[in-house]
Amino acid sequence: MDRPLQYQIRVYLEDAIADTARHAPQDPALAPLRDVLGRHNAALKCQYDAFADYVAAAERDGTDQYPLYAWTKATIEDPAKTAKYVKSFTVYVAGEEVYGKEDADALEADLRSLVGGGIVTRLSRHDTNPANNPQPPAKYR
Repeated sequence: MDRPLQYQIRVYLEDAIADTARHAPQDPALAPLRDVLGRHNAALKCQYDAFADYVAAAERDGTDQYPLYAWTKATIEDPAKTAKYVKSFTVYVAGEEVYGKEDADALEADLRSLVGGGIVTRLSRHDTNPANNPQPPAKYR
């Protein structure tokens, strides 16, 4: 039996607010975003920080257990990619990185109201279908 797809919403923050979201998430400037996230039992995780956590875990536990280690490490060491990923945040719902369609639909609809308002520049929606997700370049396989 096929498992239903799960989804993930990502928000991309304005340059001026991304660092605040990473290091001072209770800052009043983030109140509109916090309010939306709170209605959905959701929280943000900076993609750069998630990548760095993955690399740190791999280096602590042994890289053979982490198939994306080399690719992820190269990503966080690339200044252009760092600049991109420090502004990109995965939205977790109830502590989960991926969630059902209903949760994703409702969350995305609420977050859309913040796009262009000085906090969120854009949204993206991802699913768990492997055909829709990037694969590591050959040199990292």
